[in-house]
Amino acid sequence: QVQLVESGGGLVQAGDSLRLSCSTSGFTFSTYNMDWFRQAPGKEREFVAAINWIGSSTYYADSVKGRFTISRDNAKNTLYLQMNDLKPEDTAGYYCAAPKSPYGPYSKRVGDFHSWGQGTQVTVSS
Repeated sequence: QVQLVESGGGLVQAGDSLRLSCSTSGFTFSTYNMDWFRQAPGKEREFVAAINWIGSSTYYADSVKGRFTISRDNAKNTLYLQMNDLKPEDTAGYYCAAPKSPYGPYSKRVGDFHSWGQGTQVTVSS
């Protein structure tokens, strides 16, 4: 059974940093591209960052480029999102996601992802 469990969220002030983790099990993590998405109240879930299966390529939404860094540790089956210089508009639930198939092209479309974590809340006060 595939499981994705996010952690590391919290309440911080603007300009602070947080590091999110996504612990995975039930599938061969090292062969899957992985993404982070976020969803604010009343808004659609949106792409944040993606990393390929080997960790050699990363992709970011324009809104987080230069502030967030996605990474992975395939030996630990864990995905990370380092978030620096947080802004109030970063407030959202953050979700890690695995696509339906291993390898394959990178995607930022919600519909291409088969497995999701329960999310971790990030709240940034001004």
